[in-house]
Amino acid sequence: MIAESGVNHNGDIELAKKLVDAAKEARADAVKFQTFTVDEMVTKNAAQAAYQSENTGVSESQALMLGRLALSQEKFRSLKQYADRVGIEFLSTPFSVLDADFLHSLDLAAYKVSSGDLTNLPFLRHLAAFGKPILLSTGMATLEEIRESFDTLTREGAEVVLLQCTSEYPTPLFHVNLRVIETLRKEFGVPVGFSDHTEGIDASVYAASLGATVIEKHFTLDRTLPGPDHATSLEPNELIEMIKKIRGAALGSVSIPEETLGSAEKAPTAEELRTAKLVRKGIAARSDIAKGDVLSDKNIFIARPEGLIPPKKWDNVLGKRAKEVIPRGTSLAWGMII
Repeated sequence: MIAESGVNHNGDIELAKKLVDAAKEARADAVKFQTFTVDEMVTKNAAQAAYQSENTGVSESQALMLGRLALSQEKFRSLKQYADRVGIEFLSTPFSVLDADFLHSLDLAAYKVSSGDLTNLPFLRHLAAFGKPILLSTGMATLEEIRESFDTLTREGAEVVLLQCTSEYPTPLFHVNLRVIETLRKEFGVPVGFSDHTEGIDASVYAASLGATVIEKHFTLDRTLPGPDHATSLEPNELIEMIKKIRGAALGSVSIPEETLGSAEKAPTAEELRTAKLVRKGIAARSDIAKGDVLSDKNIFIARPEGLIPPKKWDNVLGKRAKEVIPRGTSLAWGMII
C-alpha cells in the first residue's frame, strides 16, 4: 500500500510532514513523493496537460507550475529522515538522472518510474544500475512499449513490478481496464500492481481482489487545496477506509462491475494519447545551439514534452552537428541535425 502524496505538499515541508503522519496513521506501507529539478525535467515553454490547467485554474507552462511545487534536496533529505523516525517507508519518483542520483544517496528501498518516463530508456538503464527494485507505471503505453522498457530494465538486472495505470485525471471507471493486470502478469511473469487515478476507493479494492500486489493511490490532507492533484486525491479518512477494506475484507468475494474490469488489451485511450505529447519526454536543446555545434550532454537533454526524437535515440544523436541555430528549449527534429 503506497500512499502517494506526490506534489500535494504544495512545496511546503511542514505540509509534507503532515502527509507522512497521515500515511502512517492510515497504516500504509510507504509514503511516496515526487522529486524533480524543474530545469532538468521540462523545457521552459512546455505546456501543461489539460488536467493540470483545469485543476489549478491557471494556464501556464509546466515549468512555472512545477517551480511552485518543488522541494529542495535539503528538504527531501529532512523529509526522508522524518519518515524514518515516524516508521514508514519513504519512496519518491525521480524525474531526471540528477534527481535519481540524489535519491540514490538516500538509500531508498525501491524506485518508482512515472508513466511519462516509461519510454525514457537511457533513464531506465541509469536507475537499473542502482540494483534496487523498480516500480514501473504503464499509463499511456502499448504492450510493445512496455516490453521494450521491461527488457531494458531486466537486461541490467533490475527486479521489476509493473503497475497497471490509466493516465487520465480522474480516470473514469470504464477506462480502468482491470483485466490488464492479468494480461501483464501472464506476458511478463512478474508481480503486477495498480496505480489508481480514479475518484474514490472502489477501483483499488477491486484491483486488490484480482491479485494486485501493489496499490498506489494519491491522497491529500484537503481536496480543496490549490494544485494539480488535490481534486482527484483521497482525504485521510478515505485512505484509512481503503486500506482497511483491502486488508480486512474477504476480497475473493468482491463483485466487480463489468465496466471496471473492461478490456484485457493494454492500449492507450484517446485522452492518454493527448496527455503523452506533454508528459512523455524527447530530446531537446538544453542551451542555445549555434549552427555547426556538436551535440553533447552539455547542450542537449531529455525532457518534456515528447517532441519528435524519442529518448531511445539519444546515442544516435550524440556527436551529430546542428544544421541550423537551435534555440534553448526547442524539441529536436532529425531535419535540424546532420
